[in-house]
Amino acid sequence: MFTTYLSSSFSLIVILFTSLIFISISSLQTPKHYVVYMGNPIEADVHNSEAYYLQMLNTLLPREESERRKGVHHYKHAFRGFSAMLTEEEAAALSGHDEVVSVFEDPMLQLHTTRSWDFLDSLSGESSSFPIYNSFHGSSDIIIGVVDTGIWPESPSFSDKGFGEIPSKWKGICMEGPDFNKSSCNRKLIGARYYKSTGATSARDSNGHGTHTASTAAGAHVVEASDRGLARGTAKGGQPGCRIAAYKTCTADGCPGSAMLKAMDDAVHDGVDIISISIGLNAAFKSDYLSDPIAIGAFHAELKGIMVIASAGNDGPIASTVTNVAPWLFTVAASNIDRDFQSSVILGSGKVIRGAGIHFSNSTRPKAYSLVYARNAAAASKPVEDARTCLPGSLDPKKVSGKVIVCVMPRDAVTTKQIIKVVVEDAGARGLILVNQKEKIRASDFGHFPFSEVDMTDGYKILKYMLHTKSPTVTIVPTVEVKPTKPAPVVAFFSSRGPASLTENILKPDVMAPGVLILAALPPPKTAKPSTPKFGLASGTSMSCPHVSGAAAFVKAQRPSWTPSMIKSALMTTAITYDNMRRPVTNTSGLTSTPHETGAGEISPQRAINPGLVFETTTQDYLQYLCYFGYSKKTISKTLNKATKFSCPKKTSKDLISNINYPSISIGNLRRGQRKMIERSVTNVGPERNVTYVAHIEAPEGLVVKVAPKRLVFGENVDKVSYKVWFYGEKSASKRYHHGSLEWSDGYHSVRSVFSVNIN
Repeated sequence: MFTTYLSSSFSLIVILFTSLIFISISSLQTPKHYVVYMGNPIEADVHNSEAYYLQMLNTLLPREESERRKGVHHYKHAFRGFSAMLTEEEAAALSGHDEVVSVFEDPMLQLHTTRSWDFLDSLSGESSSFPIYNSFHGSSDIIIGVVDTGIWPESPSFSDKGFGEIPSKWKGICMEGPDFNKSSCNRKLIGARYYKSTGATSARDSNGHGTHTASTAAGAHVVEASDRGLARGTAKGGQPGCRIAAYKTCTADGCPGSAMLKAMDDAVHDGVDIISISIGLNAAFKSDYLSDPIAIGAFHAELKGIMVIASAGNDGPIASTVTNVAPWLFTVAASNIDRDFQSSVILGSGKVIRGAGIHFSNSTRPKAYSLVYARNAAAASKPVEDARTCLPGSLDPKKVSGKVIVCVMPRDAVTTKQIIKVVVEDAGARGLILVNQKEKIRASDFGHFPFSEVDMTDGYKILKYMLHTKSPTVTIVPTVEVKPTKPAPVVAFFSSRGPASLTENILKPDVMAPGVLILAALPPPKTAKPSTPKFGLASGTSMSCPHVSGAAAFVKAQRPSWTPSMIKSALMTTAITYDNMRRPVTNTSGLTSTPHETGAGEISPQRAINPGLVFETTTQDYLQYLCYFGYSKKTISKTLNKATKFSCPKKTSKDLISNINYPSISIGNLRRGQRKMIERSVTNVGPERNVTYVAHIEAPEGLVVKVAPKRLVFGENVDKVSYKVWFYGEKSASKRYHHGSLEWSDGYHSVRSVFSVNIN
């Protein structure tokens, strides 16, 4: 019997082992969507053609796999390559091809989900000689390509009233679909594309994200815009005179990287000047540049003189969560503006507590309801601490139904909307008061459900009232708009932070812009006519990104000969670091912010059109960056055209990345007692040719910073000057990042370069 048992057990082990081998082999043989990146196009070369890519697939794939042999996307304008359904073995085989730079599985990227322009205007404290944001003023030839969830063409934000003929440089199309005709485009919305691989059937936006971001960047003036009566005013984009081209790459499931690459390839071919991308990889997904679709597409767009602006991500306030960190990308963090939305709570005692929240009552007279503390409404056998924070399944519906419940916001990943679901759908409550123990409160939109978010101090007052009252009641009144609020800007709690995880020797994010409760266009309700105006409030670095896209378009309209890096430098070195109380910008914890939160600061488009000096980051800088990062000359050369002469420096190290000519400075590792030298060069773009700039350093305790020369002298024949900065970590310095700035001034212009130095 024992022998029989052993025999049976051995047989079972063999079967399991065989099954595991079969599963492993099957997974290797199951086709998945891969991107095959082959670098820069080869001019007038057959190797760029679709036929060449198909030939590569035909030699690799079985003859009977006719559909797979066709591929999915073919890239040929800004860069070359293709995407296809491949097994792991086939992908590995292609990665060894001489012309292939990288092969990677198609990643799924995520969306980084009007008074804001007036607010930016007021912060600068300067009057502009240009009619900022309010006219075409040279901007009608500028085209912003918005890569997102598509667009709602009937929105008045995309009216072409006042626009002339479409620029002759435009080579794009208006792709038709079942609910999107060529007539859906006009002289404002001049192009639209969608990508069938995403499952889309037209460029129409059913999500709203793409419509919101496009109208934020370049929407036309729309008077009396509001979100159900809130934030009423004139909605407008950063540069209303710009044209818009929409590229629909995203659905409710996300944004396939292969489609993102195709959209960027098309946008370069179509003739856009700026690409706006409120999308990125998840912060937990660690990808190098040769397997990051946005980094690849943006690199080649930059080589063609097209600026790419991207959101930093919504994974804050955790450090090292910033995404889209390649130096050729302009990476945007988010802040609030001087407007908030108040949802007051009236206790049965008559005491009024002002909370935050957006909700719309169906009745003219808000009703009082019984008030219950979630901790006292725990379901049977559930921990009271789970109930206190309203975790799923923790509440007893009998104790909660028909009442307003007080919850304490949990410290883990449970979101406010998840709490609402628990309170409303599972427990049947009539309202929610959320006590926020993590951050400064901020308004969130919860439709018709009575909701208010309060801080810990006010939360204590509410609980104290409940403790001393036999039958406590509360009324949550409908939302009212409050402006101007102070302080503003404040770093948004959700905005992703630096330092960049790939390399700490480039400072990211680059700048900050409004991204909290921004009013912009949305698709109308399904029951309304397509032309019904609809506007809504939304938050995220998705909203801050198009603010910078609009600002960049504004600068380009005034300075059409400037390169992307010059525009980027102008917006960075003129950025504002104080709030509307003229105090240093803070985060939601009330602490002074750092460049890892704000980058260079809050953008000031008015100041950026006359920055005085700019840092020109050249193609050579970016190539050296790739060398320093660790890529070989052979790999980098494939990304360039054959005419580009290039070789990596003899000495390469990630520490040398700090030396590329970037508008900010980051040193990821400076030992105590160590001295490190960084070099920069600046170009005079001011009205005066004969001018002298004097240095002013703001250095923190423990970090000694010196610059030479201390004066930069420009003349008729001298428009570019270099300087050196030395950083010394004192032996008594604390082991952490130290932040400061170097400012050059001629008495009128102030050119500010922030730095972050990690002393170990």
